[in-house]
Amino acid sequence: MELSVLFYSISATAILLTGISKSGFGGGLGVMAVPMMSLFVPPQFAAAVMMPILIAMDILIVWRFRTTWNRAIVYCLLPAALLGLFAGSLVFEHMDAHIVRFMIGVLAAFFVTQFLMNRQGHDAQNKVPRLTVWAFGALSGFSSYIAHAGGPPVKGYLLQHRLDKSWFVGTNTVFFFSLNFIKTIAYGAAGTLTLQSLQTSLILAPILVLGIFIGTYMHKLISQSVFVNIVYGFLALTALKLLFDSATVFIQ
Repeated sequence: MELSVLFYSISATAILLTGISKSGFGGGLGVMAVPMMSLFVPPQFAAAVMMPILIAMDILIVWRFRTTWNRAIVYCLLPAALLGLFAGSLVFEHMDAHIVRFMIGVLAAFFVTQFLMNRQGHDAQNKVPRLTVWAFGALSGFSSYIAHAGGPPVKGYLLQHRLDKSWFVGTNTVFFFSLNFIKTIAYGAAGTLTLQSLQTSLILAPILVLGIFIGTYMHKLISQSVFVNIVYGFLALTALKLLFDSATVFIQ
């Protein structure tokens, strides 16, 4: 497959935005990376290119926030997420990814709407049933494998916990590092990762360092209240992107 200069330009932009959002605000814009790259290459190839880059990002960000992550939340979410990941791998060839994107888009829109209706927030730690938390984890793992859209269920839950910004980014990153590591193994076993995809990842890899540097710098500058507003803004953009992509396919 011949890759154009325009492909590399768009991919570099997508990786830069992903690095900024993951290291500075716990993610959000990463959901746009594969669709942007898929304008020039098959989605499977785009996903394969992004996997090693996401793992490298997660390693660097986990190290940066290694002392600020909530173990109880990660340990509660992860088992259900791994079950969701396994379920996603079983139906990957048969499930329409656009249906999953639509479901996740609706959930993300729900979290944003809830935030706008109640800006004062509440203590979700005492109000969210454990079964609901497990459902969020399972949905995140399932949608991560099927449609690379596992962020909204977890981010919405973490936002309701009203974590400090550094604890939010650290907890979110540790969770998705664990998930992405397992998913990379699954992708490799399924033959999704190829020599060309790995070579392309290596060429684009330096951009992730710049994105993480910018995101980490921005994280230090902004206040907690601004951080929450930005993350909800990213969540709203994610919802719009997922719903728009799904609606476009359904209308056709």
